[in-house]
Amino acid sequence: MFDDIFNHVHNAVEHYGYLAVALGILLEHFGLPTPGETLLISGSLAASRGLLNIYVLLPIAWLAGVVGNSVGYGIGLSGGNRLLLRYGGRIGITEANLKRVEGLFARFGAFVIVFARFVPILRQFSGIVAGTLEMPWWRFTALNAVGCALWVGFWGGTAFWLGKRFYAFSQTFTSYKPPLYGAIGVVIVVGIGYFLWRTWANGKRRAQNGTGKILL
Repeated sequence: MFDDIFNHVHNAVEHYGYLAVALGILLEHFGLPTPGETLLISGSLAASRGLLNIYVLLPIAWLAGVVGNSVGYGIGLSGGNRLLLRYGGRIGITEANLKRVEGLFARFGAFVIVFARFVPILRQFSGIVAGTLEMPWWRFTALNAVGCALWVGFWGGTAFWLGKRFYAFSQTFTSYKPPLYGAIGVVIVVGIGYFLWRTWANGKRRAQNGTGKILL
């Protein structure tokens, strides 16, 4: 199942680029079970190989996350969450999930908006719950923007940085393949030669001592 998901994500980014990342993040941030975070990471890895521009990708991902969560806020504020609960059970929008997020809001308040994107269920429903609880719009918008910037910067920036390092390492490894293989071959030959020499030396010592033990 996970292989299928990653294959679909990879194909989506390869064929639709920024649009696939933006759409996946936007839909995920108002409750739909799309792989927004995986698309962000995949897009950043593609940028590390020069297939996308990271300075275009990250602002687009940030904007998509802010807009998606704002849509969720509007749904909750207008009472549309009841409609989602009625028809959204088949795609993972359940009352239990919303109640769980509401409980976290009651315990941690505004911190839920800032750090919600790092937790799957919170990432999907924090906007809807904030609207349902009638959090002031200006406060929600500020926290939403900050939280999305942290999320995009962490996952997008980290994936891009690691991708660049891995790509550079793979290029270096490829250029050193012939001498590396030669060195490995020398080590193997020397190892075999040493083993044969020790076997011959032990055999000779056994013959001299009249014992049947082979000492390696």
